[in-house]
Order: sequence, then structure tokens, then C-alpha cells
Amino acid sequence: MKEITCIAIDDEPMALLVIEQFCRRKGGMELTTYSEPHVGLEAIRRRKPDLVFLDIQMNSISGLEIADMLPQECCFIFTTAHARYALDGFDLDAVDFLHKPFSYERFETAVDKALRRIEAHRSLGSENIVVKQEYTNVSIPISDILYIEALGNYVKIVRASGGHVLTRANLKAVTDMLPESMFLRIHRSYVVSIAAVDSFTRSRVLLRNRELSLPIGQQYAAHATEILGGH
Repeated sequence: MKEITCIAIDDEPMALLVIEQFCRRKGGMELTTYSEPHVGLEAIRRRKPDLVFLDIQMNSISGLEIADMLPQECCFIFTTAHARYALDGFDLDAVDFLHKPFSYERFETAVDKALRRIEAHRSLGSENIVVKQEYTNVSIPISDILYIEALGNYVKIVRASGGHVLTRANLKAVTDMLPESMFLRIHRSYVVSIAAVDSFTRSRVLLRNRELSLPIGQQYAAHATEILGGH
């Protein structure tokens, strides 16, 4: 993967210094830091970096407010001493949440998650997604995805060509890599390829050429019926 561009915004110079040191240690990361949040936000809009590190509690503006204004394709990681903001951060689709003071190992884990998401965005043009299975990056053609199932802290991607890939991620993170027009969330644990659906009721979908049906969750039934009924 080519070098990624990063911006860090924090009104504490020592916090920015730690991120600088960790980025150099990680390698492949071009970092620019800003201690003035509004200047940093303008730089993000101008430069469109791959990854942003954001403190949450700053004097002039909250990192949560900045995150809400970021371009949709921009990945970001929150860095803050206040753990109570974690839930708000994930609601904004943060890649991760680093609770200060954090170790290099914890930093590296967060960055690796961001790299997988960045790679996935870049690979959309080539009609593949890239996910990590154990210690290996696996490229999967979007057309080969039959359905996706959430299994605790993992996601199982079942392939039309046979077999599956198991990756440590949540269902939303994987679904965000896929074209919205081709896939449908039918249950809190399932996303299905629309093209793979042979027939459906309000409670289940039957997949083409397979004796396999998947449940439709009650809260997803109306939307699923509307989308599948139009195909």
C-alpha cells in the first residue's frame, strides 16, 4: 500500500509529539499536525487526507464537531483523555478511539484498522474489497460475495464461488465497503447480495441455486420487501 497522508489536531503540543513519534515508528505515514483546530479543519478540507487523528475536548471547538464536518471518505481516529466520549465517537463512525495515554501497540492496532478501511475505499474502483484474515490481506471480488454474517467480533463473508473469509470487524465496517445498490441489510446479523436472492417472504430470503435461506429481521422487513420487490 502506498504512503498515506495524515493530519493530527490537538491543542496539546505534547500529544501531537507522541503521534508524530508513533507515525515515524510505524512508517508509510506522512503527518502534518495542527494545534489550532479551525486551521486543522481548513487543512483537511483543502488537502483531503486519508486519515485524521482528532482530540475531542479542545478549547475552541470539539473534535466531535470537527468529525461531523469531515468529508465522508475521510477516516478518523479519536485521541482523548476522556473515555466518556467513546460512544459518541463510534456513533460518528470513528475507526477507533485511543484513550490517552496510549501505547505504541494500541496506536498501531488503530492505524491498521484505518489502513484496511482506506485500502477498501481505494479498491472500490477495481470492484474488490480487501479485508484482513488473521495476518493476511484478502482481496474479494464484490461480485463473488453471496452474503455477510456478523459473528460476535468477527464477520463471515460467504463467497458465491465457495468457501468464506472470516475477518475481525463489525458488520457496518464491511458493509460500508460495498456498493449500496448491490447489497441489502436484512437482519442485524446479515447483509445479502441482492442479485443472489431468488425469492423472499417478509421473514426470509431464499438464495439462488442454493438450498439456503436467511432470516429477515422484523425492523428490516418493510425496507427489504420494498427493495427486493423492485428487482
